Amino acid sequence: MQDDLAFLTAVELVALYRAHKLSPVEATEAALAAIDRHNSSLNSYCVVDHENARAMARASEARWQRNEPCGLVDGVPVSVKDLVLTRGLPTLRGSRLVDPTQSWNEDAPSSASLRTHGAVILGKTTTPEFGWKGVTDSPLTGITRNPWNPEMTPGGSSGGAAVAAATGMGALHIGTDGGGSIRIPASFCGIVGFKATFGRVPAFPLSPFGSLANVGPMTRSVADAALMFSVISRPDPRDCYALPPEPADFHETLGGNIAGWRIAYSPTLSGAEVDPEVAASVAKAARVFEGLGAKVELVEHVLDPSLLTFQTHWFGGAAFLVSQFPAEKQKLLDPGLAEVVEMGRRISLMDHLAAVKAREAMGTTMNQFHQRYDLLLTPTMPIPAFAAGHAFPPQRARQQWSDWTPFTYPFNLTRQPAISVPCGFTSTGLPIGLQIVGPLYGDRAVLNAARAFEQSHPFKRPNL
Repeated sequence: MQDDLAFLTAVELVALYRAHKLSPVEATEAALAAIDRHNSSLNSYCVVDHENARAMARASEARWQRNEPCGLVDGVPVSVKDLVLTRGLPTLRGSRLVDPTQSWNEDAPSSASLRTHGAVILGKTTTPEFGWKGVTDSPLTGITRNPWNPEMTPGGSSGGAAVAAATGMGALHIGTDGGGSIRIPASFCGIVGFKATFGRVPAFPLSPFGSLANVGPMTRSVADAALMFSVISRPDPRDCYALPPEPADFHETLGGNIAGWRIAYSPTLSGAEVDPEVAASVAKAARVFEGLGAKVELVEHVLDPSLLTFQTHWFGGAAFLVSQFPAEKQKLLDPGLAEVVEMGRRISLMDHLAAVKAREAMGTTMNQFHQRYDLLLTPTMPIPAFAAGHAFPPQRARQQWSDWTPFTYPFNLTRQPAISVPCGFTSTGLPIGLQIVGPLYGDRAVLNAARAFEQSHPFKRPNL
C-alpha cells in the first residue's frame, strides 16, 4: 500500500487531502520509504531531511483538517536539485569547492514558492559538479544510476530529480536546464520534464550560464508539471529577467484538444544521427498527433548546426563560474569540467560576440518558423541511456557532452519552451522521449499538446 501511495500524482494527492481520504503524513512517509528503499543503490538524493519533512507534513495535515490549505500543493512531497538554494539545507552544487559550513538561510524563488504553497520538502537531489554535463556523477556525490537499468546513466544534469520522480521518491521535483538538463534525464528515465520560456520561472542567484539556464518541473504526469509550473512561475523581484505574471495559472487551462493545430515533425532537426529504435518510436508518436486531429508535416531541416555557438556560451560561463574560487580550490574540480573551463578561458571577446549574433539569428529563424507551425516535434535524445560513469557514450570517440545532445541545447539558445514526454521503449527496456517545442511564450500550447499525447502514453513504473 505504501508503495502505491508513493506513485500517486500531486493532483491525486491534493484531491485525496481535500476529501479527507489521505493525510500528507501518509504521503510523506510513503515517499521517505521509497527513498530508504532505493536511494542507496540509485543515488538520487544527496541530502534527505527526514525530520523537517515530517514536521512540514504534520503542519500540512493540520491545515487540511481545518480545510485551510495554504496553497496549490499543500502537503505534496517535493525535492529540490542541489543547484537551487533551499533554506535550512546545504546547496553544495555537487562540488568540493563549495564551503558546506556557510549559512544556508535563503530560498531560491522556486523553493520559496513551493514552501509558500505548503509543499513538503524531502531533500536535495544529485547533480554533476555545477550541473556542467549531461550525465549525473560528481567527485562529491558519486554516480547516480538509471532506475530502468542501474548499469546505465539517468542522464543529467538533473539526473537525481529524474530518478526520484521515476521511483516514487516524491511527486514533484525541481530541475534545472541549461542545455537539456531537465529534458535529457526525463527522456532517459521515462518521465515528464519541462523547460519553459526563459524568464517564466524566476531564478536567484542567476546562473553564470546566463539566459541559457532555466528552472523547471520534473514529474510523472503533464498535469503535475502544469500544477508545479503554476506555483514556481510566480514572479520574484530578485530576478531581473523574470517575465510578468500570466493572467491564469497553467494547470487551470490545461486541456487536450489540438485539432487543427499545425505541427512540424523533424526527425533530425539539423542532420543529427538518430538510433533506429529512437527514430521509429518518435515517428510513431508523430502519427499520434495526426490521430488527435493535428496537421503534421515532415520537415527534415529546421536549424543549421549550432554546437559551436552553444559551446562558446557554455564553456565561457563555466570559466567565469570557476574563476570565482581560489586557484588552490580549483584543483578539486571534476577533471572533465576542468577541461571545459580551460577551453572557456581561451574564448576571445570577438568569439563571444560572434556567438551572440549567431544565437540571435537562430532566434529569428525559429520565430519565423513558428509563423507557419504551432509546434515542433523531435526526439528528445538521439540515443537511449548509455553506461553510467561516462560523460559521453563510451562507444563513441571522446567528445564533449553537448556533442550527443543535438535536440535539446538549440532551444536553450532560442529561449523557447520545450517538454520531454515518454513515447516508448527500446528492445532492451530503456525509455525513449519525445520533445515538443513551442514558440516563445507558447508554454500553454506545449503543455496542452503534451497532455493530449500523454493520454495514450502514460507514465510507466520501472520494475525495481
